[in-house]
Amino acid sequence: MAIATFAAGCFWGVQARFSQLTAVSTSQVGYIGGQLPHPSYEQVCQGNTGHAEAITLSFDSTLLSYDDLLAFFWQVHDPTTLNRQGPDRGTQYRSAIFYHDNQQYQMATAMKQQLNQTTYNHQPIVTEITAATTFYPAEDYHQHYLALRGQ
Repeated sequence: MAIATFAAGCFWGVQARFSQLTAVSTSQVGYIGGQLPHPSYEQVCQGNTGHAEAITLSFDSTLLSYDDLLAFFWQVHDPTTLNRQGPDRGTQYRSAIFYHDNQQYQMATAMKQQLNQTTYNHQPIVTEITAATTFYPAEDYHQHYLALRGQ
């Protein structure tokens, strides 16, 4: 299994969308990219920890490529809005790809450059592409939040 980590707004909706992909075996929501060890939801929501709400997932790379995941990532949110998705605003809702190796970095960078030249009505993609740091799982009540509520 391969691992991928993405931030694209509120992690509830992002997890619900990625969990629909048959090659995704597990997904977990949490916090990444900040300075505070073991942040809580309340701390991240204050907007001063530097963390993004994100999803990390395991997927079968023989059935679904990382390129396919990247394409899906850019389809499920608006990567041209800085620090917001829909009504959610703040750095914790930023668009970000947290790469786990050089190949993921190269693929994400190349696809972002290609999309910047061909898509989004000449609005620049603001998606951050950065090395994955420690991923802190969110509190249990956030895991598969929408699925557990029938949404």
